[in-house]
Amino acid sequence: MRASFRNEPFMDFNNEWNNKLYDAALSGVEAELGQSYPMVIGGAKIHTERTANSVNPSRKHQVIGVVSQANTELAEQAIQTAARTFETWKHTEPSERARYLFKAAAIMRRRKLEFSALMTLEAGKSRAEADADTAEAIDFMEFYAREMQRLSAPQPLTVHEEEENHLYYIPLGVGIVIPPWNFPLAIMAGMTTAAIVSGNTVVLKPASTTPVIAAKFVELLEEVSLPPGVVNFLPGPGQEVGDYLVDHPLTRFISFTGSRDVGLRIQERAAKTQPGQRWIKRVIAEMGGKDAIIVDNEADLELAADAITASAFGFSGQKCSACSRAIVHEDVYDIVLQKVIDRSKKLVIGSPSNAEAQVGPVIDDKAYRKILDYIEIGKSEGKLVLGGFPGDPEGYFIQPTIFADVASTARISQEEIFGPVVAFTKAASFDEAIRFANNTDYGLTGAVISNNRAHLEQARRDFHVGNLYLNRKCTGALVGIHPFGGFNMSGTDSKAGGRDYLLLFTQAKAVSERF
Repeated sequence: MRASFRNEPFMDFNNEWNNKLYDAALSGVEAELGQSYPMVIGGAKIHTERTANSVNPSRKHQVIGVVSQANTELAEQAIQTAARTFETWKHTEPSERARYLFKAAAIMRRRKLEFSALMTLEAGKSRAEADADTAEAIDFMEFYAREMQRLSAPQPLTVHEEEENHLYYIPLGVGIVIPPWNFPLAIMAGMTTAAIVSGNTVVLKPASTTPVIAAKFVELLEEVSLPPGVVNFLPGPGQEVGDYLVDHPLTRFISFTGSRDVGLRIQERAAKTQPGQRWIKRVIAEMGGKDAIIVDNEADLELAADAITASAFGFSGQKCSACSRAIVHEDVYDIVLQKVIDRSKKLVIGSPSNAEAQVGPVIDDKAYRKILDYIEIGKSEGKLVLGGFPGDPEGYFIQPTIFADVASTARISQEEIFGPVVAFTKAASFDEAIRFANNTDYGLTGAVISNNRAHLEQARRDFHVGNLYLNRKCTGALVGIHPFGGFNMSGTDSKAGGRDYLLLFTQAKAVSERF
């Protein structure tokens, strides 16, 4: 019997030996830059004339890899391959499917530095952020493997004296997995392995800015001898290939993490029944947030400043859980604002290949331009008190930016920026702070810093988010500990890393035999 689930430990980068190991891993990855990566359909590696370069956002002229791009003809081939493979994979014993995940997790654990170093180069993640991403990928595989074993065990039903009754969780069919670039290993691996351990087959369309880390993960699945066709790797343009996959009548479900606009587009397209379609397509979506940290007038202000700074500027604010709004009681507003400014000024900005770097680049030129546009909007909506300008032109660097005295209805308080920008809003009371926090279309994460028990209990009831954190930062969910997913326009409240997540990839079948 396998031991109960435990989270993968993080590396301590205060230990100089760990930094030396990481430097060696970076050197190893850099030696392989510029390679070509094919798509993989049914185990066959397919190179195409149409390719796209994945680049280092810290050094935008450095090519990480050259990735073949699919068209609709290859998308059709991938769907048909996944559908054929499903007919055998669905009959594979759940415990056997789980063992593929356990093996993949074990190999990734041994090659943890390699995967993390690749994310530092391809996604611009600092050492700590990349290490946490790889650890989470391991966690997802370990957790979902155990969950499938639990769901495949006899399910408790009320006894009927004249019948024998069983409930089985069976797979859905062919799934389209469309992961994000900001957690290019953890979320991609979690979405993919949750689907396949449940007995489904997958067409994996990786994020266009981080396809190489996805290709390396697909190579890992080949290494553990996952049968060909269970996961089909299909990089390609979203509106061409993505729409084709979503619309296809053989597609049974779409698992998506990304922006609100794309998620709603997928939901709308999936809702239309195609000729030959025999089911209602299921959409499992996580679509971002506009997350707030509330600071009460009875609070540990040092903790508050630490939480806001870490949540706002970790990975340059490119987390769906990032703090983009600080809603602070007027009694302590000026103090907290100054403490966050002081902390943010000390952050080290630069290439995450360097051990001392704390804030790296944003992901690409599109994000770079969008964030700078929002900074210009913010200048008319609040008082710019820190940052507001680009960094080293060698990469897509933007200084940590703080706006003060921003109305709760301002655009930079309402719209997801996905960058190192935080808006401070003053609240006259805790009730008003809760109203401001809920005054958004999103409902993913939030935090409350307070020593007032009544206010903490009020937040439990009234702060409408899927993941609420009390007296800690609003980022850093752990698999199995903080099942993750939000309300409203943040998605379908699919709790990744929770005990109900695999239910989204299965359907329950009850069988009754009368004696």
